[in-house]
This record gives sequence, C-alpha cells and structure tokens, in this order.
Amino acid sequence: MKNNESKFGYVSIIGRPNVGKSTLLNRIIGEKIVITSDKPQTTRNRIQGIHNIPNGQIVFIDTPGIHACHSRLNKGMVEAAMAAVRGVDLLLLVVDASAGVDDRLVSEVLKGVNIPVVLVLNKVDLLADKRLLLEKIAAWSVQHPFREIVPISAGSGDGVEGLVGTVSTYLPEGQPMFPDDILTDMPEKFIVAEMIREKIFRLTRDEIPYSTAVVVESFVERPNGVVAIAAAICLERATQKGIIIGKKGDMLKKIGSQARQDIERLLGTRVFLELFVKIEENWSERTSKLREFGYE
Repeated sequence: MKNNESKFGYVSIIGRPNVGKSTLLNRIIGEKIVITSDKPQTTRNRIQGIHNIPNGQIVFIDTPGIHACHSRLNKGMVEAAMAAVRGVDLLLLVVDASAGVDDRLVSEVLKGVNIPVVLVLNKVDLLADKRLLLEKIAAWSVQHPFREIVPISAGSGDGVEGLVGTVSTYLPEGQPMFPDDILTDMPEKFIVAEMIREKIFRLTRDEIPYSTAVVVESFVERPNGVVAIAAAICLERATQKGIIIGKKGDMLKKIGSQARQDIERLLGTRVFLELFVKIEENWSERTSKLREFGYE
C-alpha cells in the first residue's frame, strides 16, 4: 500500500472495568467525550470516538468493562462489550500493567478472534520498578499471539501517540466516513446526560451511582445563545433521594455546578442546567426502562 493512500477503520477498546479504557479514548480524541471515575462499570454504552490522522480516520469504540454480571443492566453492558469484538478491524485489549496477568480475560474475550489484537499495558507509571515492565510484557506475550504489546499511561499521555501510530498501520484502505470536525457520533443529549452521571459517580456514596440513570428531558437554545437543559436523575429507591439532594439541596447543587462547567466546555456556550430527581423503582431490571434510558 502506498503511503499516500487513505486509511479508514474501526478499532474496539476492550478490557476489564477500571483499566483506563475511557481515559485512553478521551486522551486520543483530545476532549472528554466519555465519562470516567474510580468506580467500576462507569461506562454503560458503546461509544464511538472519531480521530483523524494525516492519512485517514480511525473510529475508536469504547466499551463497558467485561465483568461478572447479575442484573439486566449489567448483562446488557457485557453483551455490548462482547459485540464490539465483532465487525471491527483491530482490537485494543487494555490491561492494568500494575495488576497480575488476567489469563481468564484472554480466554473469555479472544477465543475465536481472527483479527489483529494489540495488547495495551496501561498505567505503567504505577510500576514501582520499571524493570518489572519487561517481566509484564514477557508474561502477557505467552497468553495470546498479540500483534504488538504497547506500554502506555493514558492518564499522563505517555506512549499514547505511539499507540495511535501503531493502530494506523493495521487500518485497511478506505475513505473517512465522518466529517473531520466531529469527535463522536453520539448525540449531544447523550453526552450531556453522561456528564451529569459522572458527577453523581464522583460525588455520592458507593451505593448510589449504580442505581442512577440520567435522562435529558429538554434541550433548548435560547435567542441569547444560552442553552437551557432540564435533566431527570432517575433512582431506584425513594430512600436514595435524600442522598442525591443533600442537606438543603447542597449535593444536587454541587452535581449541577460541576456538570454545567463540563457541559459548557463541550457546547462552547453558557448553559442553564436544571436537575430534578425521579423515582423509577427497580428500573435496572425493567426492559421498558432500560430501553427508554438507552441501555437496550
């Protein structure tokens, strides 16, 4: 293939929860389009990030973490992640370099896969002794015939540019599918809802985030350029309402204030954000609600 031929391809980012998949996608794209937190299972949907390179375009697909699942919601998340293994040109299997070798992950996810797989050793900055990196590479290399093993730190950005260069070598010939000025094909309403949900993950107790869905109920640009957004925070139990609202509404205000700052950066304009709380009992087990909230 000649160097001046255009390349285009789909690349899925897969792995366990909390290995840094979403952080990696945001780093590659250069903007926050996927929410992150230190809690597992933050990402619930397949999210496409569009990255232009000098000779083409790469569509990266961020996926929910692959984990043992029990609820309907979690089963749907894992199914979405596993589906991302199919119909793409390359897989990036992201693992935590500071953790042990997860051979069960390889056997579960890569069984029968016949497309190139690049292993991404993330969080190498957490290795106390850098000599351990060679040991990690050696240990992982016997798990699967990876095309490449690339050490990076998605948090600091070290090695990410080189990873993108590696990815580009595996892309097939093709013309870009998306305009060069968009970062994702996800609707703005979806990203706004996710930004609000991220703040709930970051600011509330451990039991709250997993019972939370956010639905943008109105999204209106006013004549003065301000975007007015009204969003419902949907909870499964009435007892959770007080935690989200907080004393004298302090927690809800904090969630709204931090989310509004991110949304304004995303939209490039002033935002008026109104949040309110709704109870949708046992929504994570109800097919109709999972579909309404965009999880099926």
